[in-house]
Amino acid sequence: MADFSLPGFTELIRRAARPGKTEVLAALAAERLDLEGLAALLSPAAEEFLPQMASRSRRITGQRFGRVIQIYAPLYLSNYCANRCLYCGFSAENRIRRRCLTLEEVDAEAQALIDRGIRHLLLVSGEAPQVLGVDYLAQVARRLAGRFDSLSIEVQPLGDDDYLRLFAAGITSVAVYQETYDPELYRRLHLAGPKMDYAYRLATPGRAAAAGMREVGIGALLGLNDWRAEGLALGAHLAWLRRRFWRTGLTVSFPRIRPASGGFKALTPVSEQNLAQLIFALRLFDHDVGLLLSTREEPRFRNGMLGLGPTRYSAGSCTAPGGYAEEGLGDEQFAVDDHRSVAEVCAAIHEQGLDPVRKDWDRCLQAG
Repeated sequence: MADFSLPGFTELIRRAARPGKTEVLAALAAERLDLEGLAALLSPAAEEFLPQMASRSRRITGQRFGRVIQIYAPLYLSNYCANRCLYCGFSAENRIRRRCLTLEEVDAEAQALIDRGIRHLLLVSGEAPQVLGVDYLAQVARRLAGRFDSLSIEVQPLGDDDYLRLFAAGITSVAVYQETYDPELYRRLHLAGPKMDYAYRLATPGRAAAAGMREVGIGALLGLNDWRAEGLALGAHLAWLRRRFWRTGLTVSFPRIRPASGGFKALTPVSEQNLAQLIFALRLFDHDVGLLLSTREEPRFRNGMLGLGPTRYSAGSCTAPGGYAEEGLGDEQFAVDDHRSVAEVCAAIHEQGLDPVRKDWDRCLQAG
């Protein structure tokens, strides 16, 4: 199987900037979009058509997903990391309190989230295989699999056999964000550690899907580079995965840079309007992809986007190991901007006439 590849990033920037009003109108009228249509909806010329994009995105989302917004929460297992990434609060060079949860502490964190109504769990860690390896992840998965309706991981990229093993242990979904699809910028941002390998990371979603994961998530860290070109790269990656792994569910996340240890500032700030345009464009490009909007965004924006495209919201999130059951076990990866409780987020979703779902399938349906 050939790995996913992209044209040069400068070419992506050019393709996302080139379309005019005629191309935008053609894309809005099309039932299905190719990459040129996606480029049109990401272009500066599409900004005046944002209301039309929002309206169509709302209609497609309603047709494909109904009134459901799935609720999930991250559980941070560790903030140890072997990488030196300029933008990350867990970077190895940052002076923070490091912690890897014991299995008993994982149980306590999980129970705290269960008590708040969470049934879809994302297990997150820094990338330090010598501290948090596959053996540990498999143990955690076996302890939690019967208590949650889905278990996802956002950890270091793993090999084919590792994903097979974790799938057997109860992990059903893998999220791996490329951070930036620009190889040159990627090299400048990742100074040391296994994460320096751009190509290996780019191939990881395909490996996870080939291992049988029920779902695979991708994303770019918004604020590192031209968001229009990153959006076009995300669309190309999404389409490649869709063609080759048609039985695998796919999701896209839209993390924007937030304050974190190290004090990194966005290189190319992305506004809320930019973020909304990106979300609408990807919904029109892929009608069936799950779109995630996390607590990195403030409540006003998240409330305003309800029903317009995103299908999953994190709620009551903490980005530090041990932050749910007790305080002070380790420092956070970044500061969240939506501090509402799970109940408060669900109430806001109800107010929009939507249904916050904390359980939407039985584990027996994921067997095999």
